[in-house]
Amino acid sequence: QVKLVESGGGLVQPGGSLRLSCAASADSGSIPTINSMDWYRQGSEEYREMVASISSRRTIYADSVKGRFTISRDNSKKTVYLQMNDLKPEDSDVYYCLFQTDWENYWGQGTQVTVSS
Repeated sequence: QVKLVESGGGLVQPGGSLRLSCAASADSGSIPTINSMDWYRQGSEEYREMVASISSRRTIYADSVKGRFTISRDNSKKTVYLQMNDLKPEDSDVYYCLFQTDWENYWGQGTQVTVSS
């Protein structure tokens, strides 16, 4: 069973920065090849908004975070990062990581980001 553990959320003032991390581990066996590592935020009860996505072929960002957020990955550590700069109150949300493999998708448990003065 693959488990994703997120860290790095918290409270920050507007204009500040945070760095989120999401690392994969397996209770037994190996971790399958990860095709894409993504960050989402909850948005609404029904819909999670894709914030950023990285794969071997491309990196994409939501328009709302372009120029402020940077996604990166360390394949050897099975970890994805989200560097968030110039944070705004509207960035406040629960952030989730998603790892996509050929057979299954794995979600992290979520980490709260609050941007407030």
